[in-house]
Amino acid sequence: MKTNKSDYIDAEAIAEAVVRRTVRFVPIKSDNQLDLQSLHRIRERWVMRRTAVVNQTRGLLLERGITLRKGRRYVDAALPGILADPATKLSGALLVLLTELKLERAQLGEKIDRPISRLRRFLGRTKPLLPV
Repeated sequence: MKTNKSDYIDAEAIAEAVVRRTVRFVPIKSDNQLDLQSLHRIRERWVMRRTAVVNQTRGLLLERGITLRKGRRYVDAALPGILADPATKLSGALLVLLTELKLERAQLGEKIDRPISRLRRFLGRTKPLLPV
């Protein structure tokens, strides 16, 4: 592998690969494989966003002196009680923001939980997308 990319170096590498008999070429992916790969990429982004929402919720509460254990399930379990408890003395603005974050977290959870069935429905299939 040569350093510094350029069209000339790319053309030289392609010509060298064609001449060698031991070079194995990668097969072109089918549309179903590309669809599944796209699904996984988008789902991974949703998971990262959900993690960011959970961490931001924990951070906002920590700034107000309310500590929660690390992990989505602990935030999900504690947040409804925190929002309903008047003893927490959180400002109205923060309660609105935390409620919005809770809603966003729930929406992301729904998106994450149903992508495979959605893709199967889109492709009109009920069998597995790829052989195992």
